[in-house]
Amino acid sequence: MSSIRDIAQAAGASVATVSRVVNDSGYVSAATRARVLKAIEDLQYTPNASARQLRRGASHMVGVVLPALDVPFFGIMAHVLERELFRHGYQALICCTDESADQEARYISTLLSQKVDGVLAISVLADVTQYRRFVDAGIPIVALDRDLPELSVPSVKADHLAGGRMMAEHLLALGHRNMAVIGAPAHSPPVLARVQGVVDRLAEAGLVAQVHLGAVHDFDACKDLAQDVLANRPTAVIGTTDIAAIGAIHAAIGMGLAVPGDVSVIGFDDLPAARYVLPALTTVAQPLREIGAQAVAQLCALMRGEPLLPVAAPELRLILRDTTAAPRG
Repeated sequence: MSSIRDIAQAAGASVATVSRVVNDSGYVSAATRARVLKAIEDLQYTPNASARQLRRGASHMVGVVLPALDVPFFGIMAHVLERELFRHGYQALICCTDESADQEARYISTLLSQKVDGVLAISVLADVTQYRRFVDAGIPIVALDRDLPELSVPSVKADHLAGGRMMAEHLLALGHRNMAVIGAPAHSPPVLARVQGVVDRLAEAGLVAQVHLGAVHDFDACKDLAQDVLANRPTAVIGTTDIAAIGAIHAAIGMGLAVPGDVSVIGFDDLPAARYVLPALTTVAQPLREIGAQAVAQLCALMRGEPLLPVAAPELRLILRDTTAAPRG
């Protein structure tokens, strides 16, 4: 296992300089920092988190990076994470990136300057460039809802591809052959994975779905997407989220269509609103609170230098309600 002295020798720098880079403290020239970071990568050096905390003192603060707070899924997740962290003796610094990669980068800089003990992250994109800064600084990180590819960090997430297949499978079993998919935001890895699951399952049945993805994830924007696809009269609309599906229900009713008589609608997440919309939404439920609790437990183990706990894949369940039925005729 490489040591900080090995890094210093490989980078042609002093141990103190390497320590400043690892701990993101003090000035280091850009050229020297680049050499040190390359040596860290080449030698696969991982700073000892426990020793690092002893040197600087634990802050007992954890950064929580979320793409949005006005979307119910992320609002509930923020609540779950904050409560779980508090139960374990940590305070949450919640950062809402507003689905912006630039804003995400600024928040990451802020969390580094605050010397957080760990990070829980739902990234905006699949790009790990900014999150690598936490790894380089020896700050433990756990990804939620989606992976941080190329980084060797734990992730806790549902199988979104399987979830897409479940939605398509349910509608195929009812006899639907003309389906449309709507959802947002179009850059979201979970949304894209669910779409791929739908597309793959329909392809196996010799079918092709209309797919319309938007940039804004709210009821009005998804209602507009649904109006566009409903003009082509599919017998079923698949929402990549419950918000998209509820938007589709309102669009259908506004066009004089009965749900599920004229068009079936299915969603994903099982948010509280799914139970109370009329008609009540058929959806694929993911255990949001279980995902949050597992992620916090994993991060706490990393921050305390303990072995990672085994994580069972969060189970997806089809929740049958009132918005899906066999197509007429």
